[in-house]
Amino acid sequence: MSKPSERLKELGIALPPAPKPVASYVPYVRHGNLVFLSGQIPPMQDGKPAYQGQAGFEQRLEDAREAAKLCTINALSVAADAAGGIDNIERIVKVVVYVASHENFTGQHLVANGCSDLLKDIFGEAGRHARAAVGVAELPLDSTVEVDITLAVKT
Repeated sequence: MSKPSERLKELGIALPPAPKPVASYVPYVRHGNLVFLSGQIPPMQDGKPAYQGQAGFEQRLEDAREAAKLCTINALSVAADAAGGIDNIERIVKVVVYVASHENFTGQHLVANGCSDLLKDIFGEAGRHARAAVGVAELPLDSTVEVDITLAVKT
């Protein structure tokens, strides 16, 4: 399989600059070869997340899945900084996808596929991971989705 940097180009994805924290936390913590990323929301547009509101109410399932993909791209920007480049990411270990969910919305696992499918497309088998998809009432800045990723990097 191609290197992750090559796969990103093939997929037409350019990693943006890593988002800066908006509260009292650091973008990631590295311990040995593991990197724990802080949660990432969709990119900001006009001072607010590109996707806001609850899945199943303000956002359709397809839009929430796209939001998860954009959160993942933001997370990969932070991960690339932590690893010294995207090609130094060895494996995606665990993903938690939080979905702001309207009552009776039960498609959190389908929203999370926006993240999981992209990681597999970029990293191949090394992108397959353990995962949780969690429905919540609200997320910071009224974001529709927040993605939390743990990964292993080359030492």
